[in-house]
Amino acid sequence: MKTNLSSQIKLDRIPKRYYAPEGEIELAALTREEKAYTRIFETMNDGSEYIANHVARIIKLNLDKKGKCVMALGAGMSTHSVYAKLIDLYRRGEVSFKGVTVFNISEFFPLRDDGPSTLQRLKEVFLDHVDILPENIRSIDPAVTKEDMYEYCKDYEHSIDECGGLDLTLCEIGPQGALAFNEPGSLATSMCRLVLLSGEARQSIANAYKTENVPTTAITLGLGNILKSTRVITMAWGENSASIVKAAVEDSVNSNVPASFLQLHNHVRIVVDLSAAEDLTRISNPWKVTSCDWNDKLIRRAIVWLCDQTQKPILKLTDKDYNDWGLGELVALYGSAYNVNIKVFNELQHTITGWPGGKPNADDTYRPERANPYPKRVIVFSPHPDDDVISMGGTLKRLVDQHHDVHVAYETSGNIAVGDEDMMRYFLLMDKIAPKFGFDTPGFKKMSDDVKAFVASKTSGNIDTADVRFVKTMIRQAEATIACNYIGVKPENVHFLRLPFYETGTIKKGDLTEKDIQIVKDLIVSVKPHQIFVAGDLADPHGTHRVCTDAVLAVIDEVKDEEWMKDCRIWMYRGAWAEWEIDHIEMAVPISPEELRFKRNSILKHQSQMENAPFLGDDDRLFWQRAEERNRATAQLYEGLGLASYEAIEAFVEYIPIR
Repeated sequence: MKTNLSSQIKLDRIPKRYYAPEGEIELAALTREEKAYTRIFETMNDGSEYIANHVARIIKLNLDKKGKCVMALGAGMSTHSVYAKLIDLYRRGEVSFKGVTVFNISEFFPLRDDGPSTLQRLKEVFLDHVDILPENIRSIDPAVTKEDMYEYCKDYEHSIDECGGLDLTLCEIGPQGALAFNEPGSLATSMCRLVLLSGEARQSIANAYKTENVPTTAITLGLGNILKSTRVITMAWGENSASIVKAAVEDSVNSNVPASFLQLHNHVRIVVDLSAAEDLTRISNPWKVTSCDWNDKLIRRAIVWLCDQTQKPILKLTDKDYNDWGLGELVALYGSAYNVNIKVFNELQHTITGWPGGKPNADDTYRPERANPYPKRVIVFSPHPDDDVISMGGTLKRLVDQHHDVHVAYETSGNIAVGDEDMMRYFLLMDKIAPKFGFDTPGFKKMSDDVKAFVASKTSGNIDTADVRFVKTMIRQAEATIACNYIGVKPENVHFLRLPFYETGTIKKGDLTEKDIQIVKDLIVSVKPHQIFVAGDLADPHGTHRVCTDAVLAVIDEVKDEEWMKDCRIWMYRGAWAEWEIDHIEMAVPISPEELRFKRNSILKHQSQMENAPFLGDDDRLFWQRAEERNRATAQLYEGLGLASYEAIEAFVEYIPIR
């Protein structure tokens, strides 16, 4: 059972010479936009192994030189794979930590018995598994008071100085470019201090520690302490980190991106995987720094970029435009600007279809979906009970209207996203109508009273009771059912899978298990679809989309050799958190103004997810607003390239099962 296939999705095939060139001259050319030393590896595993080996060398160097090594360590999620590699090195006898002193780079304040602790996490994932001496583990004293905080922080810094200073600081690049808990606005001269945690940081901590009980403040070594370290190694993994890695490495030093101050350090190493590096120039726009290994996707990306730079549609680009913007190589390769232009224009034109299930009895040579079989059996997997309409509501309506047998499968109950106020509206209604319809029984009255009492006394971190979770689940199922009825999906084709991994009642979710995957498999095998639509929102800040996608991909991996599965195509959608870049889009479904209004109304059927939805994230727009603006932006991008003008476009990328 493979439960992490989403992490192996690669939209680009990046030549190794872009991220791991063999020669120093080529490396210097490729990295000329980068202001801090950056190493890119194909996977997190490769990057973690490199860091662990480098840390081991630093430890040995310092032990040989002065008999000790002093390190400041972070406990962020990205560091855990590095610590696992260091444990392996220790167990193989390749490194010892007896002469190492570790300073915890940050700690939550105040520390609660039932709350998270970075020191406890460091011990769990690393320190308890190696031979470091207990007296050499230094951390924040949880008994310190706010009144003594200033002096205590000075003493913590002094203890580092007494050890001879930091030989190495190892931590991750966190949300918004934070280092330790130095968030945007931190100065290069900032020292050890008490800081207020932002909402985004607290959400990230809640996810990492799988708890709702997150303090609002923490004590952290400052950027000044980190920059005084002889060496600094920091890391970032995954596409969520791509934009902040670029800002830290290529943009100017800026207090809004604390990690950018690493550009001022002479011995820093920023280690990332390909996904986290995708916005760096040598990966995203390699033509700016080297001759390219051109393929269709890279050519498309380059031409879209060129259109943006020149503010011209594709078919108006000239030889001079290509040469002026460093893309003369393409003109030489294809003979003229026109030849490149028409190639890319036709490719983009062929992604557009008003028949997402395939147009029956039509020549499908240049269509993204095949004409036959018709009608098709289709399953749309929706992580939460509204992602289907948010991300592909227009396409879903088209599939139904074009007479395909459409199933919608809601993978989780989504009950945690129902606010107490929304739930209480239903109880107020039920209380009023119970006498009229004869269900004002003692049992109902007791449940109603219990729920009201629970909500009245509820405090932050309280887990909803089983009755409350059930009611919230039913609210979301009712809303999803109404939306499906509105679209025209047959009632028997609406499936509420309620995968067990989600049903914890808290932000903390369980791990994906065989039980979850079997539920998904039972549906897929029973329907034997010709099309599967699955969430490709790998940047989902809460992680549920990725887990749900992994469940579907795990089943696809199990059944990929079945005869019926060979005739099935898998399409990935986005929309809740981001949109596909145009160079990756393989199917673009236009949406008319009327259809866009219909999509909005479909989203609005999910009333509990409007203004009071607790998980809108950093984006202040409501989900229907996000969806409309993203769909319109995709259409405007196509129009700006000289293609047909549409009100909006929903975009999809095909997933090819890994062999």
